Amino acid sequence: MLSINPDNQQVIEVYKLMTGLIVPRPVALVSTVDRDGVPNVAPFSFFSGVGANPPTVLFCPVLRSSGDYRKDTLRNVEQTGEFVINIVSEAIAAATNETAAEVGPEVDEFELAGLTAVASEVVRAPRVAESPAQMECKLQQIVFTRQAPGAGVVVLGEIVRFHVRNELFDNFRVDPVKLDAVGRMAGNAWVNTHGIFELQRPK
Repeated sequence: MLSINPDNQQVIEVYKLMTGLIVPRPVALVSTVDRDGVPNVAPFSFFSGVGANPPTVLFCPVLRSSGDYRKDTLRNVEQTGEFVINIVSEAIAAATNETAAEVGPEVDEFELAGLTAVASEVVRAPRVAESPAQMECKLQQIVFTRQAPGAGVVVLGEIVRFHVRNELFDNFRVDPVKLDAVGRMAGNAWVNTHGIFELQRPK
């Protein structure tokens, strides 16, 4: 078995290891607007729930290696304090992938990917109509692990509205098969949830 000291590796090599080992990773399609109301939508696979009281989620942009280190999503969240997490189903996986293109802040990724922006109830950022479920969020905290290219940024947000398609919802339980969520593996590999199995938690 190999033992690897990350201090002796290039950042890109460490990133490859992490995205190969931390799998599958759910995909958050994060929609935001800037201070002028220009929309943005982009995918992030470092994404998770944190707790239910208050209902909290996190996603983690990675600082770029050139130019403005901050991605448009991070800059928008810093400016407005709001964002929407849109769950990615297999039906919109290809469109979600299109939103990962490196384009300028003036480009509307909704239009680029053929996705439909719909108004949120509480936050200014739009939701993705094609997503089976969305979570409107207010920013709680931003934590920078380091101010350097390749460093992670933890964005914590409180969920202020859930939106779930009727056919997925049954007494606050979500049908995992109908949700049809996808995740990321290493490189260009994605994964679906068609191979679901159950294990009872020990008492």
